[in-house]
Amino acid sequence: MKIFYKTPTATSTGGRSGHVALEDGSLGFDLQTPEQNSTGVNPEKLFAMGYAACFDNALTHVAQRMKLEGVSSKTSAVVGLGMNSQGGYALDIDLYIELSGVSEEQAKALVETTDKVCPYSNAVRGNVDVRLHTKVVA
Repeated sequence: MKIFYKTPTATSTGGRSGHVALEDGSLGFDLQTPEQNSTGVNPEKLFAMGYAACFDNALTHVAQRMKLEGVSSKTSAVVGLGMNSQGGYALDIDLYIELSGVSEEQAKALVETTDKVCPYSNAVRGNVDVRLHTKVVA
């Protein structure tokens, strides 16, 4: 695989109640478990933000490849954490994609193709339940 980009090293100390930061100093967070404070940062919230941004960006590129002009989008992600049937922890994801400037049929094709292109979608496919919710708005 040809690598286009790599992040600076991200290091966590103290797990879910510790701190995570990039080695270049550009970003860092004190972490909290979901039980500690619903307004604090946890890995699931960071993953949701990354997935939403990645999918929305991939959608823009796919729309250009499909020669769809005037498309605008908003992608939201909700990441759940639960226990799987083997007793381990697992993620559960809902992606909400709002599109304008396309028909329902175009929206469906655009979202399905984006799901095949998005690096986050490719990373979790077959391992995480992901539901795509597409809505065309005026």
